[in-house]
Amino acid sequence: MALIELDEVSKLYGFGDATTLALDEVSLSVEKGEFIAVMGPSGSGKTTLMNIIGLLDRPSHGSYVLGGKQVAHQPAAQQAKLRRDQIGFVFQFYNLLPRLNVLDNVALPLTYKGMTPVRRAKRASDILELVGMRDREYYMPYQLSGGQAQRAAIARALINRPSIIIADEPTGNLDSQDSRVVMELLAEVHRQGNTILLVTHNPELTRYASRVLYMYDGTIVGDEKTAIGQMARHARRIFFRKPRTTDNDIAAGVSALIRDVPDKALNPRAKRGRPPKVKKPARRRKAYRTKN
Repeated sequence: MALIELDEVSKLYGFGDATTLALDEVSLSVEKGEFIAVMGPSGSGKTTLMNIIGLLDRPSHGSYVLGGKQVAHQPAAQQAKLRRDQIGFVFQFYNLLPRLNVLDNVALPLTYKGMTPVRRAKRASDILELVGMRDREYYMPYQLSGGQAQRAAIARALINRPSIIIADEPTGNLDSQDSRVVMELLAEVHRQGNTILLVTHNPELTRYASRVLYMYDGTIVGDEKTAIGQMARHARRIFFRKPRTTDNDIAAGVSALIRDVPDKALNPRAKRGRPPKVKKPARRRKAYRTKN
C-alpha cells in the first residue's frame, strides 16, 4: 500500500462569485522512500497540495489516505498529532523563532511530546551535528547566514524522526553554494529511507528527485520518473527554452488590457464629463530688434 493516496482531491477558497479553485480533482499516489519534485508556475496549486498532504489544510472534496488511514476529515487534535509525529516541514523563509537560539528552535517540537529539557537539548544537539551546525547551537537566528538558517530548519524538521519531509522552495532565498549544501542534506535524509516532497522552480534540483510532477491550474499535468543525478527531460525542455514574443502576442496583450481596464482608469478626467485636456504646444516668442 502506498504511503500517501489522494483520490480526486479538490480545494476551493471563497464563496459565490469569488470562489477560487486551487486544486481540481487531483489524484496522486506516493510510495514510501520516493523523492518527488513538484514543479509548475506560480498559482498552479503546488503549495496548496503540500498543505493538504502536510495536514495544514483540509480538502473541500475527495479522499486522503496517509499510512492506510483516512485523515482528510479527522478532528484537528488527531491531525496535529499525525503532523507532529510523521511529517517534517522545511519552508523557504526558515521560520525560526527570533527570540530563541538555534538549539532551542530545533528542540521546540519535542516540548509537545513532554520530553524533559535535558533530553530535548541532547537530541537537538545530536541533530545539529548531523547538519554541520553544532558549533552554532547557541547563536541567535539573526547571527546566521541564509544557508545556516536553512540547515537549522532542516534539523528542526528531523527532530521527531518523521517519515515524510515536505520542503517548499527550501533554496529559494539561497545562493548556489548554500543551495547545494541544503540539497545534499535532503538527499542524505532520502538515502536513510525518508520520503521527500520538494516544491521548486529550479529545474536543476530535479537531479535529486526520482520522480517529477508538473502542475498547472490546480491539476497534475505531467508525471515523469527520472534517474537520480539526471535532470528531468521535461523540466529541461520547458525551462531552458527561450521564449519568443511575436507581434500577435503584443497585439493580444494590448487588446486584453483595453478590454479589462475601465475607461475611467485609462482617462481619469472622463468621470467629470469633460473631454481630456490636450496640452497646447509652447508658443514661440518673437525676437525684438532694438533700434540704434
